[in-house]
Amino acid sequence: MDSSKKTPNELKENGNRLFALGRYKEAIACYTSAIEKSPRVSKFYSNRAICHIKLKDWDRSVEDSRRAIELDGRSVKGHFFLGMALTELQRFDEAVMHLSKAHDQAREQGLNFGDDIAAEVRRAKRSKFDQQERRRLAQEIELQTYLNDLIEADRRRRRAEVENSKSAEAGAAAGATADPQTASELAAIDQHCTDMTARLADLLATVDDRRRKRDVPEVLCGKISFDLMRDPVISPSGITYDRRDIEDHLHRVGHFDPITRKPLTVEQLVPNLAMKEVVSTFLETNPWAEDF
Repeated sequence: MDSSKKTPNELKENGNRLFALGRYKEAIACYTSAIEKSPRVSKFYSNRAICHIKLKDWDRSVEDSRRAIELDGRSVKGHFFLGMALTELQRFDEAVMHLSKAHDQAREQGLNFGDDIAAEVRRAKRSKFDQQERRRLAQEIELQTYLNDLIEADRRRRRAEVENSKSAEAGAAAGATADPQTASELAAIDQHCTDMTARLADLLATVDDRRRKRDVPEVLCGKISFDLMRDPVISPSGITYDRRDIEDHLHRVGHFDPITRKPLTVEQLVPNLAMKEVVSTFLETNPWAEDF
């Protein structure tokens, strides 16, 4: 059938089949035709947005995702795909905001996305943290270079003071450099500066080694905000949440457990003291996690 005679939904279904086959450009053409016929259907834009993501065309995916959200603020896929594209564009705070909205909407609407959305939230947060770490590393390299230059400048200054002093005493520079005592003093200065440079390198290497091992166990992160829990509480279903997150959910969304969807009230939440102790111990030994 000629595409001009197909209905918007038929064009969308064709696009879906082409997408499943990995023929993303052809799928985009189908969704575009559907949009031309029905420009106010949110799903057409979100379907085209994921094709752009597959083609790594982040800007167009952002454009389509935003349009999908404009037409339907409850569009899970709109927020989800927008968050994914924004992560690739390194706009991490905005990405986390939309991914969290996708996560909330999926739960409110009873949609099952498995761990896909939660995994993207963690990826966006981890990418933001890694970006901050790279900046810290660049600053440390700059600092190391600066300090090494200071050590070298100090070495040259101290050597010059010794050589000038001995030259003045001997009345000639040749006599100063040939003097065993002078040679010993100069060697001591060189050794001291070499030791300082080595100690600085060892210190920064230790910091770098600790950085490579930085990771927050998922079990310590809340199941709503995905942040490190500060005040863990447990629901009657046996699921641990951060108190602030679950109370906000109960207030804004409804009085039910967001995972099991069983009825739940604030009064039923019980402090998870064991988890709180684990989190406190983790923070004591990993203070960097405050910024994670």
